[in-house]
This record gives sequence, C-alpha cells and structure tokens, in this order.
Amino acid sequence: MPKGYWVSVYRSISDPEKLAAYNKLAGPAVKAAGGRVLARDGRVVAHEAGIAQRTILIEFDSFDQAVAARASAPYQEALTALGDGVERDFRIIEGLG
Repeated sequence: MPKGYWVSVYRSISDPEKLAAYNKLAGPAVKAAGGRVLARDGRVVAHEAGIAQRTILIEFDSFDQAVAARASAPYQEALTALGDGVERDFRIIEGLG
C-alpha cells in the first residue's frame, strides 16, 4: 500500500505566537495519528516559483491515514489555534507504492 505524505510550505509567517500555539497542538495530533516527521525547518533551496521558507514533510503509512489525520479533531484544534497566523501551501500526496 502506498504511503501518504503531508507537504507543507510556508509562504509567510505573520503571527509567530499563533504558529507556536499550533505547533504545541499539531505535533501530538500528528504523532497520535501515526505521522512521522521526516523533515522540518532544515535547509531549503527553492527554484522556480518556490519560496525558501519553513518546509515540513510528514509520512503516514497510507494516503487514507494521512487524509484522516488532517480531518481529525485534534488536528482541527491545532488549525483553529493557527488561524490566520501563516500563509502556507499544504498538500496531501500519495507515495509511489
């Protein structure tokens, strides 16, 4: 079964306090849903329309698990805390198998 991945690229961070509140809730929510952080806040080289800002890659055992984690109540609580504190491109993608 192909794995699922969250790919999150932050375009801007307008409220670091909201981001901190989100991080406090999101980490445990992702872990409880079976997510494993593969990359976060490391070096980024952006090309084309990319932005070298905070980038996060999280792996799940399946695409369906990744989708369910995003919809879970604990993660929704984290999103509420984040509110309009950032602008980001968030995608859930399926691995190759």
